[in-house]
Amino acid sequence: MNTIMKTYILLIIALFAFPVVSQANTPIDSTIISSKKFTIVLDAGHGGSDPGKKVGSVNEKDIALKVVKKIGALLNKNPDIKVVYTRTTDKFLELHERASIANKAKADLFVSVHCNAAANKSAKGNETWVLGLHRNDDNLEVVQRENAVILLEDNYEEKYAGFDPNDPSSFAASLLTQEDFLDNSIEMAANVQTKFEESLKRKNRGVKQAGFAVLRLSYMPSVLIETGFITNTEERNFLNSNAGQDKVAQSIFKAILKYQKNRDINNFEVEPVHIEEGSDSQVIAPQDQNESIKSVYMVQIAASSNQVAAKSYNFRKLPEISRVKSGGIYRYYTGKVSTLESAVELKTRAVKAGYEGAFIVIVENGVTRRL
Repeated sequence: MNTIMKTYILLIIALFAFPVVSQANTPIDSTIISSKKFTIVLDAGHGGSDPGKKVGSVNEKDIALKVVKKIGALLNKNPDIKVVYTRTTDKFLELHERASIANKAKADLFVSVHCNAAANKSAKGNETWVLGLHRNDDNLEVVQRENAVILLEDNYEEKYAGFDPNDPSSFAASLLTQEDFLDNSIEMAANVQTKFEESLKRKNRGVKQAGFAVLRLSYMPSVLIETGFITNTEERNFLNSNAGQDKVAQSIFKAILKYQKNRDINNFEVEPVHIEEGSDSQVIAPQDQNESIKSVYMVQIAASSNQVAAKSYNFRKLPEISRVKSGGIYRYYTGKVSTLESAVELKTRAVKAGYEGAFIVIVENGVTRRL
């Protein structure tokens, strides 16, 4: 091989190797964040062999699906929102399957759409339900109707072992497990009722609590919306019309946006990265510079371009939230502890709360660095 050819080959090797060497020596930014879309699961009640309430040729399952599709079309215009449907066609889904779809999607919100019914044909209005114990006979009647689909499922005794939709005590364990979600569920339900009252000018029947299986099995803020009474002639005609479905969908869409706006911070997760041994990353300390704290541990749980109140309720009830702006990014921390052991426990709690990218930082004499 002649000298020119050897030189040419070595030059090519050097050109390919250079970027690799450069990247290996480039400091890694420990504060890089990745965007997580706000995920909403839209559940059209009933379907397939389960028509829901049927009056003449009007089926609850059809109205629910049309409304859900309209809500989804509106939400899909927002690039920060991801929509997941439990069904987009007329098919039967078991209640546990609907909840499973939401749980697997790690949804931030579960919205189930239905139509109401009553023996009293004059009954009318909208109501939104969250998980809770049956408080009266009226609540029990609605729950029995919506949970009746369980009886259509194969091996339902095994799938819902120990669960009696007619027995309030069946929900006790679920309520304890989902207590952290209940406040948010009630807030979302109140949004829906407010938007219905503003836009539809129909009777506001309020936010109610009862033991719906699909809410019991969904581990995130969840609501079940009764859009109106299919047994009331006026409301049935309204709900069965394209214009009526548009108005209902718009109201629910606006309620979701209002709910999501208050939780913008949860659209961002700290990206877990590996820091090279011996490297330091100095950021602005989330402490009052007048404080004379020499060493303290905190857990960074999120970073966002959005400024959100540093309150526990905005961060899934994690304790002692603090916020600091660094450049164009707000960083959010939980805790202010004196030992690494306590910080590790707090990080574990943050991860369980959904902040999978959480990491520990130490603040020493006003300088913050990641451990």
